[in-house]
Amino acid sequence: MKKVFDVTHEGHHIQVVNTWFNGEKLYVDGKLQDENLGLALRATLRGILKDNDQITKSIKVSLGGTFTIKCKIFVDNVLVHS
Repeated sequence: MKKVFDVTHEGHHIQVVNTWFNGEKLYVDGKLQDENLGLALRATLRGILKDNDQITKSIKVSLGGTFTIKCKIFVDNVLVHS
């Protein structure tokens, strides 16, 4: 089973892909930034956003759930997707 979470933040496309057997992956603007392999009930992924002035912001993704997977995406500790 595969579940995809998408959000656009300040012109950047953030995508989290969760699959039962291939783990979780974090993509920013189509580029893989972090992944967890295997089966887990909870996961954390981390990445960065870089703007045109080379200023970076941190991304943190929290995934978890028992019957359905829920995803929260934070940029610089501010919730941007729930």
